[in-house]
Parts: sequence; C-alpha cells; structure tokens
Amino acid sequence: MELRQLEYFQMASRLRNITRAAKRLRVSQPNITVAIKKLEAELGIQLFDRSQKQLSLTPEGTVFLSRVDVALRCLNDAMIEVNDFKQLQKGIIKIGIPPMMGAFLFPKIFSGFQALHPALDIMLFEEGSIAIRDLLDRDELDFGIVITSNASPTLNILPMTRSQLVACVPASSKLASKKTISNDDIAEANLILMKEGSYLRQIIQERLKHLNISPNIVLESGQITTIKGLVAHNVGIAFLLDFIANDSTEIQSVPLEDPIFVDIGLAWKKDRYVSKAAQAFINFCKKPI
Repeated sequence: MELRQLEYFQMASRLRNITRAAKRLRVSQPNITVAIKKLEAELGIQLFDRSQKQLSLTPEGTVFLSRVDVALRCLNDAMIEVNDFKQLQKGIIKIGIPPMMGAFLFPKIFSGFQALHPALDIMLFEEGSIAIRDLLDRDELDFGIVITSNASPTLNILPMTRSQLVACVPASSKLASKKTISNDDIAEANLILMKEGSYLRQIIQERLKHLNISPNIVLESGQITTIKGLVAHNVGIAFLLDFIANDSTEIQSVPLEDPIFVDIGLAWKKDRYVSKAAQAFINFCKKPI
C-alpha cells in the first residue's frame, strides 16, 4: 500500500469524480484509476460503487475513507511539526477569503504579515463564508477569514472586526437621500445579490423571508466590482458591508431601517495542529485592523 494510493482514493472520494480528482492533484486520470484498482485488489474489497453515473463509496469504502482521513491528517501534522524546527525559515499558510473581504480587508493583513515574515508563503482561496467553513472542516485550509455568526463548534474563532450591512443605491436615485432604507423600499426594488455560498446572501434571504417579502432578484454575482458597477448604472440595489460600500462616489450606502451587524473573524480547526507559521499568523491577526 502506497501513500499516493491513499491520497488518490481520498480525493476521488471527496469529489466523487475521477476526472476532477486528477485535475485537482495534477496527475493523469489513468494514474488514479490504476492506483485505486490496485488498492482494492490489495484490500480484497470494492471501495467504489461504479454502477451509478456518479462515483459513490461502498459501505466498506466509507469505513476505509474515515480511517484514511485520520491517517493522512496525522501524517501531514507530523510533517508540519518537523518543519517547525526550521524556525519559520519556510512555511505555507492556506487561507480562505470571501470575495467581499478579499479585495478590501486582506491586502492590509497580507502586506503587514509578509513584511514581518517574508519567508512564509500565503496561498489565497476565494470562496464564500459557507464554503470556507466546509473547507476548514475537511482540513483543506489552515485559516478562513469569515463571518463568525453560527460558526461550527469545531472551529476556533479570533474576532477581528464588526461591520454593518448596508444598502447600496445609485448616487442619483431618490433612495440615496434617505437616512435609512425601509422594508417597503426593499420590497419594491430590483435586487442584486451575491451568489450562493455567500453567508451575507443567506442573511439577506432569511431577513426577507421573515418579513414575508418575495424578492425581485434581477442579477447575481460573486464579483464586488461588478455588483457596484451594476448599482451605479441603476440596475438595482445591493447589500454590502459598510467598509466596502463607502469607497465609491457613484453609489451611496444607506443603513437599513432594521440594522444588520456582522462579526468578522479568523477561523481555524480546533483539533488541528497549529504550526509555528500558523501561530505567527494568529498572533499578527490579534492586532487591531
């Protein structure tokens, strides 16, 4: 049994697709297929049910995957602990950032941290808060900068800042002169929302459902620049965090009549080994933004 066989099996199980697993691992599809077949032959069991269109685990495969996850995690932690002896001369930190925060909050964090630790590399993954939490749970990220509301008990949370969700309207519209945006204003407006996977979208949808408002969603986007451009051209109104919305002259940010505040923090897995590089990043993020 070889380590790469276990890694191929784990990725194929997570993605439920050999082709996508090969792409993620940057190997050929036949390499993964052959490795898994050899693994099954050695174990004397069938790990995958191949009778369906989507690759799925057999009951035996499910049990084996749970053990493989633990084994590979322990091996990865052992390698990290050994690298700690290099005293931060090398290291990679994988961080998940929602698109809304990536362009506005992270550059300041990144530049400040790299100035202190130029030998450490940061790999950035842009995903929504919900997706980032899932990646943390699967040990695919070291950290996530996320909205901390209803965070999983499996995560450590370091509070970083609090922000208010505001309505973004065209600067030339009648709504721009209002002190607050009412629920009736929202009900009558065309809405531009973040894509699925965004926790802010989930917050807005839950608020609208509570108010019995059937939203008129005209567009969805994961790009902040696109959303702000659409608002500026009077396509609709959007909901963004105040520190993002306030830097544009073409749109006006207006608080909601019933304000929504969100807490943003650094999240990481509780049971995961924290390397010296990771601890250095935690310590840096404890400073005020």
